Amino acid sequence: MTGRGDPPEGTPEGVPGGGEDEYRSVVFDESFVRAARLQEFSAQERMGEHARAVRSRHAWARAGASRQAVALVLLIAIAFATAVYMGVRHPYQTPQPQTVEPLHSSVVPLAPRGEVPGGPPDRLFRSSPAAEFRTGADGVTVPGARRTQSFSESQVMTALTTAKEYLVKSAIDPGVLTGGPVQAVRLLLDPAQQTQFDRSFAHPVDDGRHAATGWLTRFNPAEVTLADTPVRVRGTLTVIERSPATLEVAADHVFVYAVQRAHDRGPDHASLFTVRREARFRFDRNDLRDHHLELVQSTALAGPQACAANASGYLRPMLAGQSAKGDAPTGTDPYTTGRTAVSLCGVLAPGTQPALNGPS
Repeated sequence: MTGRGDPPEGTPEGVPGGGEDEYRSVVFDESFVRAARLQEFSAQERMGEHARAVRSRHAWARAGASRQAVALVLLIAIAFATAVYMGVRHPYQTPQPQTVEPLHSSVVPLAPRGEVPGGPPDRLFRSSPAAEFRTGADGVTVPGARRTQSFSESQVMTALTTAKEYLVKSAIDPGVLTGGPVQAVRLLLDPAQQTQFDRSFAHPVDDGRHAATGWLTRFNPAEVTLADTPVRVRGTLTVIERSPATLEVAADHVFVYAVQRAHDRGPDHASLFTVRREARFRFDRNDLRDHHLELVQSTALAGPQACAANASGYLRPMLAGQSAKGDAPTGTDPYTTGRTAVSLCGVLAPGTQPALNGPS
């Protein structure tokens, strides 16, 4: 009787070790079965009429893991599309910066009472209210910076230091004061204000928009020169958040200059000229990033200066020994149509000029 696995006729000749050993190395594991292109119908399925013995396996049936990968990719794509849509529709977008305003400025001359005192610069300063002022850039002090609701501490400090830099370059730098290049001041302005700045120096007009002296302090080098002494300065800088998109710095400073006639180099013929300037600087986030500012308002009280002096291009100090007798602001005709420049003028209060009656 033949063995369990042998054919009825016995083991064929030429087959070493029997047929069973020949296929013993082939292992039909689960992955092999799933990968098969043909699948045998079950006995129940083969009983049907015209039933085939085998059927082809669908590609999805052979690649269950692939289906999971495709589903995962689809989920990622849907999540990404949802995130993009929500980003576009986000109701809390960053506020847009405000439109840059033009500068509004005014320069008010302050006429002296009597003759302008003269003398050596150090003596003039010692006998004036500016005796305890700091000199040069040290007089423009920057307060400590504190974060606001919408701006960080570093952004607030950037606004304060940029405002100080503008004040130093526009009211203390000797080259600017004596009618030299103003490019360093211009570069600190927001580009949207630079056209107005350029027009103010090309064609200065006392119209509240295009006076060169609204942007900075300068003297006509053909008439006035600085005495050999630093500028005396005292004032404050304060910062406030105007909106979630805007910081504003308010500057209020008094600058005192020792000046003399352009061709008079005598050490005893100087006089003091005082400018109190109030300015508002505005910063949006682009300005803070680019180290720019917007000068939106500037008011200067300057004297001793004649009421009738045209100070749109240069400030025109009254020098030692000069007086303002008979000086009065020009009249304004209310019946004249079109733009009319309204002349403003004040008078220097007693005690604002150096008192030289005491010992030198």
